[in-house]
Amino acid sequence: MSKIHNLICYKKNNAQKSMSAAEETFVGAIDEGTSSTRFLVFSSKTHQPIASHQISTNNITLHEGWVEQDPEDILMKVKETIAVTCEKLKMMNISPSAIAAIGVTNQRETTLMWDKYTGKPLYNAIIWMDMRTQPIVDRFINKRIPNCHTLDEKKRHLQFKCGLTMNPYFSVFKLVWLMENVPEVSKAIQEERCMFGTMDSWLIWNLTGGINGGVHITDVTNASRTMLMNIHSLRWDKALIEFFEMPSKLLYPEIRSCSEVYGRMTDGPLSETPISGCIGDQQAALMGQMCFLAGQAKCTFGTGCFLLYNTGRKPVISTHGLLTTVAYKMGKQTDPIYALEGSVAVAGSATKWLKDNLCIVDSFKNMEVMADSVEDTNGIHFVPAFSGLYAPYWKSDARGTITGLTMETTDAHLMRATLEGICFQTKDVMQSMQSDTGHPITALNVDGGMSTSDTFLKILTNVCCLPVVRPKMVETTALGAALAAGFAVGIWSMHSVQSNCDTFIQTLSEEEQKSEYILWKKAIDRSIGWNKDDEENEYDDFDGF
Repeated sequence: MSKIHNLICYKKNNAQKSMSAAEETFVGAIDEGTSSTRFLVFSSKTHQPIASHQISTNNITLHEGWVEQDPEDILMKVKETIAVTCEKLKMMNISPSAIAAIGVTNQRETTLMWDKYTGKPLYNAIIWMDMRTQPIVDRFINKRIPNCHTLDEKKRHLQFKCGLTMNPYFSVFKLVWLMENVPEVSKAIQEERCMFGTMDSWLIWNLTGGINGGVHITDVTNASRTMLMNIHSLRWDKALIEFFEMPSKLLYPEIRSCSEVYGRMTDGPLSETPISGCIGDQQAALMGQMCFLAGQAKCTFGTGCFLLYNTGRKPVISTHGLLTTVAYKMGKQTDPIYALEGSVAVAGSATKWLKDNLCIVDSFKNMEVMADSVEDTNGIHFVPAFSGLYAPYWKSDARGTITGLTMETTDAHLMRATLEGICFQTKDVMQSMQSDTGHPITALNVDGGMSTSDTFLKILTNVCCLPVVRPKMVETTALGAALAAGFAVGIWSMHSVQSNCDTFIQTLSEEEQKSEYILWKKAIDRSIGWNKDDEENEYDDFDGF
C-alpha cells in the first residue's frame, strides 16, 4: 500500500540542516464542522496535533427538514477554541507566537448572508443538509430549457459548467430562499450591503477584521459547491448567475486557491498570524489522507458520509449520479486537481438518532459492542434516509425505512443494520465511481468519527469487498487544512513516503455479499416516495441517474 500513499516532509534550510528543537514551528487548523467547532495545532516536525480544543455546536430546527445555526455563535466558539488551545500551549511552555500559519476547513454548502457595514448576520446560517428549498429546486427544474425534455436532462443541464446537478444540497438554492423569504436580505441587496458566503467566508472575513477591512474570500473547493462557479475557469460564471436570476448588487467573495496568504488575524492570542489555508472539509480530508494521485479515494464518516475520488487535472463529468468538484488548488499558479464525489446524508447522525430519539443505546461505543454481539442483522435492513437519499439516487422524497422486521429482531440486530446501512450506501457510491472512471477502487482510505470503530470497518470491508485503510493519525480533515496553510508559508512540501495505517481485509465471501446487496436494493426501493401524494407530477417514476 505504500506506493499509493504520500506524506509531507520539511524543506531544508539554506545550510541543508534539519530544524533543531528550538526552530520547531506549528500550524493551526480551524475545523468548523456541522456538529462541533475545533482548533488544533500541528507540529511542523511530527505532523501530529499537540494541542486542541473542541466545542459542540447547536442546530436550530424550526420546522421539519430545516437545519440552521447561529453564525455569531459559531464565530464566538471559533475564537474560544483558539483561546483555550493557546492556553494549553502555554502550559506546555510553547508560545502561541510559534504558530506560523492558520488553515480553515469548514462544513460546505452552508450559506450565510450578512451586512457589510454592521457585520451582523441577516439570518441564521442555512446548513448543507437543510431540505426547505425543494420547491425552489423544482421551480428551476421546470424552467423552459432548450433541448431538455426529461427530468434527467433538466437536472443535469448545468452539470458541465458547475459539476453539480440540481438538488437542495447546494448553496444557490439556499441563497434564493433567503432572498425570497427574508426582507432584511432583499433590502440589503438593493442597498449593495449584502455579503454572501459559505462558512469559510464568514469566518475569514471576521477573523481578518470584519467591518474594519476584513477579507471577503472563499476558495475553489467551497465555491465549487455553490452551483455558481465554473469548474473549468474557477470563476463566478455569468451564465450560471443569469440562470439562477442572481441580483447584480449581491456581494460575492473573491475566489482564491486553497493555499495562499489571505490576510492576518486581527485580535486574540494569534493576532498578526497569517490565515493561509482554506479548503472545504471533505477536500481537506482527501489531502489529509495524502490522496494526491489520480485514482486514490477516501471516505469520511462524520454526520454524513462523503467519498471523494481523485481524478487528476481533468474534471470527469459523471453519468451515474455523482458530483464533479474541485479537490484542491495548492497556490495561485498551480493547476487545480479535481474529484468525483458521492455524498450520503446520514452516517453518524443515524447513530445519534438511535441514542437521542429512540433511547435504545447510550453511546456509540455501546452500539459497537451490541452490533458485534450478533453475527448478522437477522434479515433486517435499515435505510437511514431521514432527509432523502443523496448520491447516486438523489431522491429527496425518500425517508428512513426498516425492512424485514420479525418477532426475533432485537436491539442488537438494529444496531448492526444501522452500521450496515451506512456501509451499503458507501458501496452504492463506489460502484458509481467505478462506472464513471472505468477503473476499480483497489482500496478505500477512511477517516471521521465512525472510523475509530474496528467493528464498523470490518463490516465496511465485507460490504464493499476491498481493503479498508485507516491512518494512525485520524485527524485528517484538520491536517488537510494545516497542510494547505503550511504549504503557503513554506513550512512543508510534498514527498512520497510510507504512511502509518491499519488495514482491514474482507472475511465475507462475495456470494454472501451479493445476496445481502440484493436485499439492500429492495430496501432502497421501499424507502422512496414517502412524502408524495398519489397525484404527484410526471417525475414520480424517475429513478435517478
